[in-house]
Amino acid sequence: MDPAFSFDQLQLSKRNHGLLLEALRYPITPPGMHYTLVHYDVPALDAASWQLSVGGLVEEPFELSYDELVELPSVEATVTLECAGNGRSGITPDMHSVQWHDEAVATAVWKGTHLGALLERARVKSSAVEIVFSAPDRGFEDETEQSFARSLTVQQALGGDAILAYAMNGAPIPPQHGYPVRLIVPGWYGMASVKWLMSIVAVASPFRGHHQAIAYRLRQKPEEPGEPITRILPRALMVPPGIPTFFGRHRTIDLGGCLLEGRAWSGMGPIASVEVSADGGATWDEARVERELDSPWAWCRWTYLWRPETVGEYELRCRARDEAGNSQPDVATPNLGGYCNNAAQRVAVTVRARPGE
Repeated sequence: MDPAFSFDQLQLSKRNHGLLLEALRYPITPPGMHYTLVHYDVPALDAASWQLSVGGLVEEPFELSYDELVELPSVEATVTLECAGNGRSGITPDMHSVQWHDEAVATAVWKGTHLGALLERARVKSSAVEIVFSAPDRGFEDETEQSFARSLTVQQALGGDAILAYAMNGAPIPPQHGYPVRLIVPGWYGMASVKWLMSIVAVASPFRGHHQAIAYRLRQKPEEPGEPITRILPRALMVPPGIPTFFGRHRTIDLGGCLLEGRAWSGMGPIASVEVSADGGATWDEARVERELDSPWAWCRWTYLWRPETVGEYELRCRARDEAGNSQPDVATPNLGGYCNNAAQRVAVTVRARPGE
């Protein structure tokens, strides 16, 4: 084992798992294959005793039981969630956290009630500037006890498509994904979609909790305040083609036509195009983009028929561009947290002659 890979990092990698990239073939990710990130522990909650409190700077504070929440008008949202740390292993300096490669992403159908409707019922006061969402997920950061909490501005909370979800792919949300109720903020990196939601509080000043003001910010130096991480940057991933080695996952395919396929998404607008390179980025060809899912917040499928003419070693790449004009870079921008690495995926492939030829 690389001595730079600590036992603590190994623990994190075993507690948190990513999407198997071959599961990119599924438009909707099976819940057991959906990526998982748990900051501390999965809280012991049950629907029978769960209650949500809505308060702070509101005219009509209230509480909701699980049954009362489920009885409210419901909506469904098909949403691609991606961890802000996806691709962290490709960024230096090393951040002592989960060393994701490309696999911290997945898509699910979430059912719940619209956040804006709940806040309208509470009648948020004009003096409120943010809405804070809190969970009982507790632990220590920098020797200080924390409970996981995040905030949105009042405008973001009232005017967006966020929902309080209680179902995932047609079934109750699994414990590791936020049972019994979680927030889903479409288009944003996953840290905004607070799991195990217990309270919603309107506040008069910007929230300064650890996971808002310290973590999930882009900074080059520890003393910088940094820029907050919000919407998902455009990204394309391919299903690794051919067959792999057990260690290293190096791919081998047979000479002839090979259908490359994958998914592309962005939190800033629909995907406009996906390009594929078979020569390490020297030249690019456009792939076919298919919109299987009727949702502005879900990934789309792309395909490209690759016909290598000779045996040998190749480096495949794919990159996406969204309709807002945002595109993937060739290399990651370093930052201290190892966040937001949407550099073009690279897949090394050996092309061999067909067995028996």
